[in-house]
Amino acid sequence: MSYGFLDIAITPSVRAAQKAMGADHIWQNFAGDRNFDRLTENEAAFIADRDSFYMATVSETGWPYVQHRGGPRGFLKVIDDRTLAFADYRGNRQYISTGNVAANDRACLFLMDYARRARLKIYVHVEEVALDADPALAALVIDADYRAKLERIFRLRLESFDWNCPQHITPRFTEEQVGEAVRPLRDRLTELESENAELRARLAIHGDTQ
Repeated sequence: MSYGFLDIAITPSVRAAQKAMGADHIWQNFAGDRNFDRLTENEAAFIADRDSFYMATVSETGWPYVQHRGGPRGFLKVIDDRTLAFADYRGNRQYISTGNVAANDRACLFLMDYARRARLKIYVHVEEVALDADPALAALVIDADYRAKLERIFRLRLESFDWNCPQHITPRFTEEQVGEAVRPLRDRLTELESENAELRARLAIHGDTQ
């Protein structure tokens, strides 16, 4: 039976930890199929709605590094059901992730939807692509309206993915989401202010005529 993401994540030391915590039976007796190696419309829609994600890489010293990647909503593109790509914009110019994947192309992405308490984790192999190396790919991932210094493209080959449960995710909302939620209140407030102004005008006219 394939466990997909967990075939990679669960090592002998992880199994030992599961056994020590009395959780090893959960996966030993698992009867389903978690061989998630093709992105579906569900994952594609989730990815297209994200404006950031976290990417974990490992250095040549064995130390892990987690970096936040951000951009306009949908900047992480689903090229096909086994390929992702994104335009990489200039940050603090440490280039730790870039250097790490040059030595070890394996990475793990964490995509969060705090408002809906959902998270998608993805194992990928990362390839750095020069901006002029693949014009068709560049056309797909580059957003000309996003004002940031573009340095490279990362193409990601899917190895496996999995969804996490919503436990312990504190709901958080973006400025845009909050704005959408309070828009009806703002519209009603504008309507009431207009009605009040009209009433004051009528009262003023009524007072002048007496």
